[in-house]
Amino acid sequence: MKGSANRRVLPGFGLSLGYTIFYLCVIVLIPLSGVLIKTAGMSWEDFWHTVWNARVIYAYKISFMTALAAAGINAVFGFLVAWVLVRYKFPGKSFIDSLVDLPFALPTAVAGVALTAIYAPNGWIGSKLEPLGIKVAYTPLGITVALVFIGLPFVVRTVQPILQDLEKDTEEAAVMLGAYRFRTFRKIILPEIIPALLTGFALAFARGIGEYGSVVFISGNMPMRTEIAPLLIMTKLEQYDYAGATAIALVMLVISFIALLIINLLQARINKRTISA
Repeated sequence: MKGSANRRVLPGFGLSLGYTIFYLCVIVLIPLSGVLIKTAGMSWEDFWHTVWNARVIYAYKISFMTALAAAGINAVFGFLVAWVLVRYKFPGKSFIDSLVDLPFALPTAVAGVALTAIYAPNGWIGSKLEPLGIKVAYTPLGITVALVFIGLPFVVRTVQPILQDLEKDTEEAAVMLGAYRFRTFRKIILPEIIPALLTGFALAFARGIGEYGSVVFISGNMPMRTEIAPLLIMTKLEQYDYAGATAIALVMLVISFIALLIINLLQARINKRTISA
């Protein structure tokens, strides 16, 4: 009995660890090291001039700020969508649940063209917003809208399983003891879903930083206004300036890694606090 209890489905630790390291090296570390090696061929002066001129800095700002804003919006509304899909029954629920995954299946270029057609000044929604002084297409707001569209499924699909596993008995007991709905949500439900919500936020943020297809059409690609960093990388590649492209990509990689590391550390701290409580 004792031997069967210690038996594992997967092979031993050594083999599993070796496969994990090999997989990460082939899929992740080797391509990233290629970016670093290609950039290392530049002189410090050329590298600094490439990654720190006014046009590139503004592109960094647009890319990261719109990705952060879209991830924040998705964290709120993605949670609401997941809550409705888990806690309520209504006609067409399965259809709406399937629609959530549509941005995963839809080619990003098609999404960009469709959003541009809808939010352009002569589009279905854009023509209604234009008299109000609200311009979406060819502005940072349009980039944010595109990133919200492609990032929503990450939050919904991350939070949804956690909501499904929550015990309703605890909520009902809190209500019977006189706790108001908001207090029940804040004290019982929110601590359980925050780690998953942060994970969805991080995934949506990471996707938004590197998004190109759905953004390049609706942004208008105007330097110092709506030009994103991935577009600058593509421009460098089209000009056969591979070192310049990898230099910009390296800076984005470092900033993204720091941001995701902070989010993961925050998530680990919240998990530890929840377990200890």
